[in-house]
Amino acid sequence: MSKKKTNTWVWVLLCIMLVAAAGGMWWIYKSGFHLAEPTYLYIDDDDNVDSIAHKVELQTKPESMRAFHLYAGLLNLKDRIQTGRYEVDADMTMLRLIRNIRNHNEKPINLVVPSVRTLNMMAGRLGAQLMVDSAKIAQYLNNDHKIKKMGYTRESLPGLFVPNTYEVYWDMSVERLMERMLKENERFWNEKRLGKLKEVSQYAGEEMTKEKVITLASIVDSETANDAEKPTIAALYMNRMRKQMALQSDPTVIYAVGDFSIRRVLHEHLKVESPYNTYRNLGLPPGPIRVPSIAGIDAVLNHDKNDYIYMCAKEDFSGTHNFAISYGEHLHNAAKYTQALNRKGILR
Repeated sequence: MSKKKTNTWVWVLLCIMLVAAAGGMWWIYKSGFHLAEPTYLYIDDDDNVDSIAHKVELQTKPESMRAFHLYAGLLNLKDRIQTGRYEVDADMTMLRLIRNIRNHNEKPINLVVPSVRTLNMMAGRLGAQLMVDSAKIAQYLNNDHKIKKMGYTRESLPGLFVPNTYEVYWDMSVERLMERMLKENERFWNEKRLGKLKEVSQYAGEEMTKEKVITLASIVDSETANDAEKPTIAALYMNRMRKQMALQSDPTVIYAVGDFSIRRVLHEHLKVESPYNTYRNLGLPPGPIRVPSIAGIDAVLNHDKNDYIYMCAKEDFSGTHNFAISYGEHLHNAAKYTQALNRKGILR
């Protein structure tokens, strides 16, 4: 074979190799994921490149893990790992995912802040949705210095939380979480709601501060899950306050006893010594008996105007109530409910 022909074949082979190499690099550059719908990678502060690679391989159906290791090395991911929740979809490349993790380009979550009975329950529910451990949230909520710095007391702290859904980042710290809750509380208590306090105070016969409204709302929420009834119940309790009558709210007794499994409040429960026992103490308890709902708070601020003094759960166990103006009528309603409890064998 002539030298000229040999050189020609060499150039052909080199061209083929270059095209193949370029094609391979292009394939790696465009390498992505076989996903029908978006999925999410959660990177926490214990992760390293190897654990991230394991998550990528298991959760995202990658076209090539070679692409992951190539770009993780080129972009020095091991020293630039950022915690967070990262979205992965069929249109994303591996390069883009690595860049997102490196640059902390995460996707927010919808954090549900619930109406719950205790702050420990709140810590558990929030911790289940965030990177931060629920124990750290509970520790924060039981730190007197931090509580005071936020402008609350142990008794009033449940009023910090406004149950709703908020867009936040999964890896936010406890401090950032509480800062956000403070801002949302301030946003919730706008001029319109604060402007209603004067009228509520007139109806209740005493000054109703924001804190007192929250406390009353927590009682209303504990009495019923039926939002339509809440303005009626709010007015009933304020009728009692105006008449200087004890509120005699069973949920406050259950809170004072500390046993939320109680379904039937007995005379022995009414004797418990506690500032939260509204059978033994006049007026509102020293703080909320749960984190109240928006519906509960607005029910107090937009209460009905009625003459009811008494209420009793309906005998059909529908979760609604019979209301009464006179004690005689109330006794009749109470007897029907007691008979229904006895028929069902509910002793406590």
